[in-house]
Order: sequence, then C-alpha cells, then structure tokens
Amino acid sequence: MNQKSMQKTTYIYFIGGSDALIWGLTGRQRLERMIRQLSHVTLAEKVDNVPVNAPLLILNTHYLFDNRVLKALIALKDPAVLCSHDNQLTAVRTYGGQAPHLLSVLTKPRSLRPEHILSGMPRLTLNDLPIDFQQNLKKKDPPYILPITEDNQKPLEKELFSGSYKGVTDLVTKWLWPAPAFWCTHLCVRKGWKPNHVTVLSAIFALLAGIAFWYGFFAIGLILGWLMTFLDTVDGKLARVTLTSSKLGDVLDHGLDIIHPPLWYLAWGIGLASTLTPIDNLDLLIWLMFFGYIGGRLCEGAFQLWLAPFDMFIWRKIDSFNRLITARRNPNLILLTYGWATEQPDFGLILVVAWHLLSTAILMGRLIAGWRIWRQQGTLRSWLQDIDPVRDRKMFAVKIFTHTPIDPKRLQSVSS
Repeated sequence: MNQKSMQKTTYIYFIGGSDALIWGLTGRQRLERMIRQLSHVTLAEKVDNVPVNAPLLILNTHYLFDNRVLKALIALKDPAVLCSHDNQLTAVRTYGGQAPHLLSVLTKPRSLRPEHILSGMPRLTLNDLPIDFQQNLKKKDPPYILPITEDNQKPLEKELFSGSYKGVTDLVTKWLWPAPAFWCTHLCVRKGWKPNHVTVLSAIFALLAGIAFWYGFFAIGLILGWLMTFLDTVDGKLARVTLTSSKLGDVLDHGLDIIHPPLWYLAWGIGLASTLTPIDNLDLLIWLMFFGYIGGRLCEGAFQLWLAPFDMFIWRKIDSFNRLITARRNPNLILLTYGWATEQPDFGLILVVAWHLLSTAILMGRLIAGWRIWRQQGTLRSWLQDIDPVRDRKMFAVKIFTHTPIDPKRLQSVSS
C-alpha cells in the first residue's frame, strides 16, 4: 500500500456563518463546494462523529477562504490556530478528541472567550503557510482570508473575479474582456446559468463562425468568432467564481480551444475562392499554417514535459510578454479583422500564417535556451516565484478594507 492510499481523512467542521452572498454563494456554501473537489476530506455535521485521533479542521464561515489556504491547512501535520491579518481567529487545526472542548470555547463571543485555552497552540498567519504561484492561472496572487459582510460584498466579488483571471494571457483577454466579462458573469449567476451552458453556446458560435468563413461571409464569421472568444473567457470565470467546474466542461473547453483555430483559418482560405480576392498557392499556405500552429504547441508541450513543471510563458518576463501577442486565436483574429476591414481578406490570412511561423520560431528559440540552462543548472525557475508574497498580501488587505485601488507609491509604507 503506497503512502497516498494510507493518507488519513481530514474532517471539516463549520462554525459561524454569514448570509451575505458572494457570487451567489454564502461562505458556508462556497466552502462546501471547495471541499467536494478535494480528496481525503469529509464534512462533519457533528463533531461527535469524528474519530478521536482523526485530524479535524474547524473553519469560521464568516470568512472567505482562498482555496490554496484551505489546501495548506489540510496539509498541516500538527494542531495550530490560523489568524487573519487583523488577528481574528479563522481556523483551528486539531484532532477529533479535542473538538468538543474547543468548540465550547470558540462558539462564545470573543469578549467571553478564555483565550488561554488556545494559548498552547501555535498561532499561524498566511505568511506561515507554504503557498506557491498558481500554475493553472499563470500568476502569483497573494492568498487571502477575508471577512464576509454586506459592506464588502462588491469588493470581494471584484477581487474573486480578478483572481479568476489568468495572469499571463493574450492582449484581448487581458485588457478588452475583463469589464464586459464581469457583468456577463454576474448575469449568468443571476439567471442560474452554468459554465457548461456557456461553453456549449461558445462551441455553437465557433461552428457557425467556421461555416461563415467557409462560404466567404467574413463579416458575419468575425462577429460570431469574437462572440465565441468572449464566451470562452466568461465560462472559465463563471466556473471559478462559483466553483462549478467539471471534468467534462474542462475537456470540452480546452479541446475546443485547441481544435477550432486552425479549422477557422482553413475555412477562411477556402472562403476566399468565392470572393474577388482568391489566393494563389492556397494549399501551400494552409500547410505552412498547420506547420506553424502544431509546431508552436509542440514547443510549449516539450518545455513543460521535459524542462520545467510550469508553462513556458511564465518562465521569464519576456516569455510572459510574448504570450500577449504570440500566434494564438485572439491575436490572429485581430489580423483577420484587419484584413477584412481593409478589404484584403487574402492579406489577412497571409498575416496569420506569417505570424504563426515567426511565433513558432521564437518558441523554438526559447525552448533551446531553456534546454541549455536546464543542462547547466538542472532546474528552471519561473519569474513568478520571485514575487514577494508578504508585500503583495499586505497591499491586498489594504485594498479590500479601504475599498479603493492601491497606489503603487504607497507600496513602501504598506510593506513596512
């Protein structure tokens, strides 16, 4: 039997609670969804049902917990008390046998609580938890534990939405979509729409856009294509802020992202035959497009498979900048839109193919550079790992509780 199969089940018990809704969920409901996504974890309705020697995590549902914080608490080996940045008790890691006694203390008002009962347990803050950068979101946001109240509902929703965004992505997703995607995600929550509903609608738009391109209706295809890219942003944000992601939705979303872009460019080339600007050597152009597209994806995959446990685009800052403009769907849609707007749809396709080849050449160069450093040093390090989490966490707390943006000039005073 391996060590993973022998791992003890951690029991979770909730205390407190707030009726304030953050993206349609109370603090308790959000934690319940987070727990359902974890293994070796069981929600305990009564502490009497928890075995005496079983690890128990008591969570205060008056607080909004970062999923990374929850995982770090579950991974703790010894009893401890976790406090928020303002020294409020938010979680207790203990054992089942100690639970009844601790709960008799924790459920009392703070003014009546005998604090010496908890004095023998180590007091931790977020600075003491081993939390690294977020590989799936390609960024390193400060982890958080924040009180849920009616007054800070809106800033909490904005921060959760911002936290659901990938830190390294293309220029359209990074700068154009956030505001409309925020309001569209709110609409989906109010209407009870699920991420898979949005993903299916996105797939339908992707199919219709390809058909429009095939028959030379470029304007209609571009409208449908841009709508598809927008919904592709919304479904991921909706899944993360409401904790309703599924394996099927993840496969459908990522599978669609990989398959449809080259088919769009192929359809665009075929559609040119029915216009006044048919293109010579279309077969060669399409083959070059597929070569560039597949080559780029292979470079990214080889980097993560052989050289580092993280995405190529978060290795160095130059790689993160490259992700803004590299030959992915949204930058290529800009080129196709330019071609249509200037009545040169053939030139638009040529730009896409040329950009694919150039981008793949850059990725190949970065792969070779990574391989050389890997041979010399044995490991690669992402620039995100050098971000100061303590400084960013303090700035994050000030921004939430003042409800105002942080001025970079205040960085030194906040960090001191």
